[in-house]
Amino acid sequence: MTARPATASLHPLSGSPREIERLVGSWLSETDPAPLSVRTSGSTAGPKDVLLSAAAVRASVAATSTHLGGAGRWTLALPAHYVAGLQVISRCVLAGTSPVVLDEHVDLAAATAAMTQTPAPRGAERRYLALVPTQLHRYLDSDRASLAAYDCVLLGGAAVSARLLQEADAAGITVVTTYGMSETCGGCVYDGVPLDGVGVALSSAGDIRISGPVLFDGYADRPDLTHRALRDGWFHTADLGRFDDDGRLDVLGRRDDVVISGGVNISLSAVENRLLAMPGVEQAAVTSRPDAEWGAEVVAVVEDGPMVPDLDDIRDFVSAEHPRTWAPRFLLVVDALPLLTTGKVDRRRLAGLIRTAPS
Repeated sequence: MTARPATASLHPLSGSPREIERLVGSWLSETDPAPLSVRTSGSTAGPKDVLLSAAAVRASVAATSTHLGGAGRWTLALPAHYVAGLQVISRCVLAGTSPVVLDEHVDLAAATAAMTQTPAPRGAERRYLALVPTQLHRYLDSDRASLAAYDCVLLGGAAVSARLLQEADAAGITVVTTYGMSETCGGCVYDGVPLDGVGVALSSAGDIRISGPVLFDGYADRPDLTHRALRDGWFHTADLGRFDDDGRLDVLGRRDDVVISGGVNISLSAVENRLLAMPGVEQAAVTSRPDAEWGAEVVAVVEDGPMVPDLDDIRDFVSAEHPRTWAPRFLLVVDALPLLTTGKVDRRRLAGLIRTAPS
């Protein structure tokens, strides 16, 4: 599998949500159009320009519709120029609807009301919303009624704590977790199950590989990265995973999330997931910083709140599920985690906070 060459005819994904909606509508109506160029969020490394074909986007939309039980209307609560926003718009365009853009309304309640007051085309009566975990957490605190008005809330872009899913379920909100990236037209594995036509396999080391019609054509102007990522019909991701007893994919985190501290390999993603389940911890991230004694020191960054636990309690809580050597050795309490416009934690800014924090 090779990439199409990057040329001046590539469609860049930029502009306001309505401008992107018009662009996508025109693009999907063309016969064999040039790929759409979508920039990755760059939350951990520098952003890349991913080339998505119209065929791949159409395949992703069709598979999502089948999995969710039909086409529908969507509220756009994510940036339109990233892949998750692109997919919300594409699903609407191909269903003959138009997204309700959250930014055009005062809040989620107003956007949801606008959707419910607008007649739906036949066959697209269902209501959908796509969020990242930070958004779901905040809307659960402020507007559960609006969330419950949707037939399904797609949740992706970051690790999701079991506590957050339990809270949503208790509130009567149907959440489907997604795994994917720009290179796979966004989510391609829903609740651990690949969408129709998507293949998922693991290397002997646990690296996740993905195949199917949703794959990207390559990286613009980066044949080296393309050849490294696309081999033998598979996209070789930077993520680690395992299959549970039911055969569902359990994503463990990025390969570069594993650090060595005192000679021990530690999965920062696993520690972060455990920390997010701790009482008193609402929003948190786990990272590392260099340490003269240990080589690397695991750091917990927790948003301030009325019941934030101290470091000793955090270490005990993490150690109840993981080896004691995995427990954070430093705690930084912040007013708010640094976020990208996508709602994901900005890992590079987080590293900057750690570097300037007192030892």
